[in-house]
Amino acid sequence: MKTILKPLVDLLRALALVLAALVVVPALAAQGGRFSDRLDILTHFAPIWLAGGLVAALVWALAGRMGRATPLLALVAVLSCLTLMIPELAAAARSPGGGADGETLKIVQFNLWGRNRDPVGTYHWILATDPDIVVIEEGFDRSGGIARKLAARYPYRTTCAEPAPCSTMILAKRRPGAEGGLSTSVSNARLSGAWARFTAAGGPFTLVAVHYTWPFPAGPQQQQTLRLARVLERFPKDRLIVSGDFNSTPWSFSLRRQDRLFGLERRTRALASWPAGDFSRRRLALPFPLLPIDQVYAGKGWRTVSVRRGPRLGSDHYPVVIVLAPAH
Repeated sequence: MKTILKPLVDLLRALALVLAALVVVPALAAQGGRFSDRLDILTHFAPIWLAGGLVAALVWALAGRMGRATPLLALVAVLSCLTLMIPELAAAARSPGGGADGETLKIVQFNLWGRNRDPVGTYHWILATDPDIVVIEEGFDRSGGIARKLAARYPYRTTCAEPAPCSTMILAKRRPGAEGGLSTSVSNARLSGAWARFTAAGGPFTLVAVHYTWPFPAGPQQQQTLRLARVLERFPKDRLIVSGDFNSTPWSFSLRRQDRLFGLERRTRALASWPAGDFSRRRLALPFPLLPIDQVYAGKGWRTVSVRRGPRLGSDHYPVVIVLAPAH
């Protein structure tokens, strides 16, 4: 029996070694994101490198724990990823929340996706959730005209380039006192965004909606951060809210630098929101989201009541639902 199983065991050991070697390289290289935007791209996939290291170690253990290279490489990969992820996971564990007395503000942050497969279900879920403000990205008519259908409940719309078509929008029940678009180009990095100022019982506040480009190639996304940080300087920070699809994970050095530049508290902590849709022609989909790329920031004048992920709908993103209350 041992003779029959030996080739299989040897194959498992070889596969474990190859997997450990494959993940340790990007896991270590990701640490270079501290000084290189190109290497920082690797940090976004830290959960994948982490999972690969853990799987390699598990297969090595099941195959008889022979050899030292596999567990050593797997350990290095796991530790490298944990140094990137633990600060965010610890912040998520400390995130405040609780009940609120008086007025609250409920916001839905949602990239609807240009190929939304369930616009009717998405529309009804937003109505049932009944947020005060809906921040959407990729709100194209070709995705089912969800934004247009919501006009009866949310008659006030601010986009990044009114009256030109724009897919980043702020939909509100109440009329904004002032509004504007952020559709500008910055050294080939177009910033798709909008802002609107509202009045509330706790005082006036400004909400900014944005949609960043992907983190690769390196450079444009970092330029968008610099541009947006300059824009945010116009508004009082205490009552400012920034919401959007940043296409950036919290274990990247780019998002850490953005957190410091904005001078706001990021209220979405390790809340994975992508992917939600099918990622192959065979309609395969992960059973859970992997990357937290939809973010909501708020100033010190706001207290977090709750932050949660919405259900899988027709988008490749999950929606994020956040409830804020004035800080007393």
